[in-house]
Formats: sequence, structure tokens, C-alpha cells
Amino acid sequence: MKKASLNSCNVLAAGPQGRSLWQFNVSNGQVKLATQDSIAHQTRLPAKLVAKDWRSLWKRKLNIAWLPADQVFVRVVHLPTPDFAEMTSMAELQLEKLSPLPVNQIVWSLERGPRYGENLHSAIVIIAARSVVEEFLGRLEEDGFLADRLELPCLHQLLSSGAAEEAVWIRPMTDGGHRFCLVAWWCGGGLQQLQLLRLPETSNPGRILVEELTKTAWAGEMEGWLNSRLRCHLVNETDFAADLEPALREWSGVPVVLVDTVARQALAELSARRAAHAETKANLLPVEFGARYQQQFVDRLWMTGLGAVLAAYLIGVLIYFGALQTLRFKKYQIDKQVAALSGSYTNAVKLKARAEVLQDQLNLKYAALDCLKAASERLLGGLTLTQFSFTKGQTLFLEGTAEKDDETKIIDYNEALRKETVNGELLFKSVEQPNWSARGQTIVWRFNCVLNRSEIE
Repeated sequence: MKKASLNSCNVLAAGPQGRSLWQFNVSNGQVKLATQDSIAHQTRLPAKLVAKDWRSLWKRKLNIAWLPADQVFVRVVHLPTPDFAEMTSMAELQLEKLSPLPVNQIVWSLERGPRYGENLHSAIVIIAARSVVEEFLGRLEEDGFLADRLELPCLHQLLSSGAAEEAVWIRPMTDGGHRFCLVAWWCGGGLQQLQLLRLPETSNPGRILVEELTKTAWAGEMEGWLNSRLRCHLVNETDFAADLEPALREWSGVPVVLVDTVARQALAELSARRAAHAETKANLLPVEFGARYQQQFVDRLWMTGLGAVLAAYLIGVLIYFGALQTLRFKKYQIDKQVAALSGSYTNAVKLKARAEVLQDQLNLKYAALDCLKAASERLLGGLTLTQFSFTKGQTLFLEGTAEKDDETKIIDYNEALRKETVNGELLFKSVEQPNWSARGQTIVWRFNCVLNRSEIE
């Protein structure tokens, strides 16, 4: 998976008076200072600046910490390849000779240096005690700073400036309350030797420094890479740099070249720029720490995501129950209104039913009169109506007598009732065929007529 482009870079430096934190914005290869804070040792670092969140997935943030120089060792080796991976493998084979501590008790890294001669390339081996590095990282973790890179800042100034001539480049500095000097021997067309010397608290630190330089010069003469005394280039950075200048002038026999110092902010910007441009490979952060920090970052993203989902679920549940309670309250109000209107509604229903019954009775009364009128008016001579009755409010039963020879009149009477109309509609929906039975010289006839209810209504 391709890494996201670098968006910001934090550089943390610890000092005796407190800690300095610089944040740089990185855009299109340009590094610009965004914020600068001075933070006391007892104060936790601002999480909004140093902590990583889900936005770091596409806006990568790089945390760089400067390791104090009091427990760091530096060495220079010359290797026949410019490939960094091959350089690392070759330097690893020489670790037992280069390291002042057992190999299993150190953390080391490699920084590619300038070309040396035609076939060799210089490399700077940086070594630190593992216990010191782990203790330092533990303090950073307590402050909420999970470092991606652990660097020695003075190397950035050394490699970015180089040397215009063969000289001894000396950078005095104070770190952790102690005095140090980074001494680089530039001769023979490249970087020959690199030392990080600790100077004791004496009234004449120049004498101690000159003694160390003399020892290195003798070793260089024996190894063949130093043939004469070199001019000293002194970085005029600390207060005790002025104390070193007379002794260095006397030792070299020529005037000392004073080099302007690089401010801590400018050095932090240089560190961020070299990291952004992948110009530096040296990183004393143990691999297992980097893997653990990455796993913690992934776990934190998962927990944050799960927390957000759980919060959204709880909010949804609260909204659901809130809406449910609102609807229940509305239903309760409606039930109260229904209960208040139930008596009136029941009375209205009863009155409506009673009115319908009365109206139905009235309609049946008029229908019965219409039926009686039709039955009497359509009754033919010779026919006698003996029974006229309603059944279930819609069936009319007719029964009568006739002479034995008047059967056709009965049929005609039945047909006339079938066609009887009231207000343009048939009075009867259906009229059964008559049936009769003989009783001596007379016959008794009967049939049913089903009333047309639409006509009644």
C-alpha cells in the first residue's frame, strides 16, 4: 500500500529548561514553519499537534525527536558501494569493531555521507545504548509523543554544510547540561573521521579538546590519511566556543575560521526538510517500537470507529424511544378525546339506528300501500283476493279464488303485477309463477312477489 504524502512534520528537542516543539507544514516539497511552542518538562505535549488520528491516513504526520548527544557514538566507514542497503549490510559486519558496547546492547543506524575518492563512499555509523534509547522513548510516550524518527540533529548541519577545504570542522554544543564537540575531519577528498567528544567542566576546555585532536591526528598519520596539520573551522554557537578558539589556533598554527551558527529553529527546519525529501536514512528508533506504534495507531482507529458507531447507535435508540414516547403521548391524548366523545357518539349511533328503523318502517308502510293498490287495481273480474300479507318486509304473499275456467285470468293477473311500476321503477323485483289447486267448481291460486327494495328507499 502506497504511503500518503507527507502533510506535516513535528520536531521535538529537549533541553535543560524545557522542551521545544516545532510543527512544519509540508506542501509540494516546501517546508514552512506553522507553530513553535516552548513546553515545560512537567507539562504534557499538546495532543492536537503531536497525536495522530484518522486524518493521518491521507494527511501523513511525521514525528521527529532529537536524541541527546551524551550517550551517542559516531563512526565513519568507507564502503565500495553507494547502495544504501548494501552499505547497511557491510556496516553490520563491522559492528563489533565499531561499537564500544556489545552488539546486542545497542541501537544503530547508518547515514550516507559524501563520496570518498573514486571508488569509495563514506557512511556515518550512529550507535546508542539500547537502554538509553528505550528510556528516552518511554519518557516521550508518557508525554503522548510517539516518534517516527530518532535523530542526532548536529549531523544535519554537518552533511548540509560540508567543507570547502581540508579542515577540522568543530561544532561545540551543550546537551543535557554537558559540553560536547562534534569533530569532523575533512581531508583526502572526503570525510575521514567523526568524533563526538564530551568535554569536562573545567576552566580550560580548549586544552582537553586539543589533547583529543592530537591523539586523532597521530592516529591519522599512522593510518596514512593525514599528512599535515589542518585548519580548524569552529562553529560559533555556544558561550564556551570563544574559550576553544585560542587553543585551536595554537594547535593548528593558523587562524581559526569562525562559522556562523545555525539557530535551533533553522536546524529543526533542516531536519524536517531532509526527512520530507528522504535525504536522510539515519533513524535510531528500534524497529519493534515503530511496529508497536503503528499497531497502536491502527487499534486506536478501530476503537474510535467502533465508538462512533456505538454512539450513533445509542443516539438512534434515544431518537427512537423519544419518538415512541411522543407518539404514545399523542395516542393518549386522542384516547382521552375519544373517551370524552364516546357517550355522544354512542347516543348518535343509537339515534341514527332508530331513525333508520323508523324510516324503514315508513318506507315499508308506503310500499305496502302501493302493493295493496296494485293488487286490487290489477285484480281481474272473476278473481277474488282472499289473503294479502308481507313476510320479512319484502315478500308479498297473495292468495285468492277463481272459477275453474278462469285460469288464464290468474296468469294475466300475475303478468300484470310483474310489470307494475311506481315512479318509473318496477314495484316487484321478481314475481313467482302462480300455482293453484282445484276445490270443486273453484280453484285456489297463490304466488309470492319479492318487493324491489330500491324502489322503497
